[in-house]
Amino acid sequence: MVNSVRRPDLIFPQLSYQIIGILFSVYNELGPGHHERYYQRSVAQALREIKLPFKEQVSFPLKFRTALIGRYQLDFLVDEKIVLELKKGDNFSKRHIDQVLQYLKSTNLKLAILANFAKSGVKFKRIINFEG
Repeated sequence: MVNSVRRPDLIFPQLSYQIIGILFSVYNELGPGHHERYYQRSVAQALREIKLPFKEQVSFPLKFRTALIGRYQLDFLVDEKIVLELKKGDNFSKRHIDQVLQYLKSTNLKLAILANFAKSGVKFKRIINFEG
């Protein structure tokens, strides 16, 4: 008998598990200490291999009223549903969490995964947009 845990409160659970699995797979193969861009290239390759639709380095406008005042650059937008932001380091900074939350608000998406490739392994946080 397979024990399947289902949490009705999770947003996009199956897609999230796939993404998190890829993050661990990349870390297990590459190990610690690489530049962020190498982890990003590896994640992109792993997403391609399982044919999960994604966009990389997605630019989103930031507007004030009708004026374009800036642009956000997302590392990944997976299946048009989840923002995936990669960082390198052992801790989650408030600045990175706030950055990802702004991405969610600007794109009107519900969920982001903020992942840190640390010395001790992959650490991740699910960030939820309660306003969107």
